[in-house]
Amino acid sequence: MGIESTYEIHQNAYIKLVLHASKHKTSAVNGVLLGRISGDSAVVEIVESVPLFHSQIGVLPPLEIALIMIEEYYCDKGLSVVGYFHANERFDDSELGSVAKNIADHIYKYFPQAAVLLLDNKKFETLSKEGKDRSPVMQLYTKDTSRSWKLVGSDGSSRLKIKQPSANVILLDFISSGKWKDIIDFDDHLDDISKEMIHHFGYNIVIQ
Repeated sequence: MGIESTYEIHQNAYIKLVLHASKHKTSAVNGVLLGRISGDSAVVEIVESVPLFHSQIGVLPPLEIALIMIEEYYCDKGLSVVGYFHANERFDDSELGSVAKNIADHIYKYFPQAAVLLLDNKKFETLSKEGKDRSPVMQLYTKDTSRSWKLVGSDGSSRLKIKQPSANVILLDFISSGKWKDIIDFDDHLDDISKEMIHHFGYNIVIQ
């Protein structure tokens, strides 16, 4: 077996995904990860993310349309789809379900080093209360030799890192100030086409 990939996610991409889940606390949400292979082939850099759905998760036609738009937009920026993000509907559900696996399988066909990031609700709750942890509030899944999606380690932290150490501090500040309200996903665009995804792609957070 070759060298196992490690994953580095930029804070803008990371925060946007968590804010999307925070906006729709009672729904499952998903998103797509955009990035590139950085330096050697063992490091996948997740530069951007696009929130996808909060009500039509797993519905194929809207998903296909969204992926085509995203790929066309980010191709000119030198980025491609490198993974998938999912947050479950129930707080106590920590499993990667069949819908998430099916979408991730589609991405894996085109990018064999694809990652799946699953929001860890319990870890996110602890962060919200204590505010000390610098590690991502997400579990990392990758394909193993049996072609099944497997959780990497206890929380995936050894192979998933946030590029900027202060990301969780900024995340908590954004949540407390209500910036999650500004997140626009593809469902929002379909409901109101004035919310133009090709320009917003989920509210691009500017962090000084």
